[in-house]
Amino acid sequence: MLYTQASKGESNIESALKIKEAFPTLNANNINNIQQIIKGNSKPKPYINMTTKDLSKKQIIIPMNDVNRNNFMRNSNVYVINMNRTLKNIKTNIIVNFVHLDWNSIIVMTNKIVSNSELQMVENYIKNTNYIINEGIKTPRLLQFKSYLKIIGILFLQENTNTPINLSIIENIIKKNHIFNNIMLVSKPCIIKISPKSDMAIIWINIWNV
Repeated sequence: MLYTQASKGESNIESALKIKEAFPTLNANNINNIQQIIKGNSKPKPYINMTTKDLSKKQIIIPMNDVNRNNFMRNSNVYVINMNRTLKNIKTNIIVNFVHLDWNSIIVMTNKIVSNSELQMVENYIKNTNYIINEGIKTPRLLQFKSYLKIIGILFLQENTNTPINLSIIENIIKKNHIFNNIMLVSKPCIIKISPKSDMAIIWINIWNV
């Protein structure tokens, strides 16, 4: 996901600084091009390499259940302010820019890559937040690169039925299989039938490397 905090209402200097902070490798010409795109004055040019490599490392992934995610997002703006106040008290330069909802996690976006102690501080704050159930939160982690698993030899139809396998069945198998312990999924598994005439399926699973 590409994200900058620049908006049409900001000055050129303010937006340039925010773009540079999010994408440190961009040169002045590329920053200017991105500003023009934000303002609607031009279309993206092919040579602009808008990578999210540096930005992605500034994400803190906090896996939690549906109830916790919904409760947290209801007051996310307040929690961002309080987290920043707590970070300031321990004299760190880390700032929480915003939080957003993922399919199985809360993502905390920061201005810099956090240290282990800062990561622990964020975890402690969230676990002490009102309406958050600690049992429904897993250990926060920094975003890492993705890998994929391809599972073959799976029948497309459920045994003794004409009903195709579905995500609920696959997710239930993953939860019960010990080889998936401590593995965090990037997204929901993808079920693909090998061919229209085949009775076999391939399951694609994207995971975070940690």
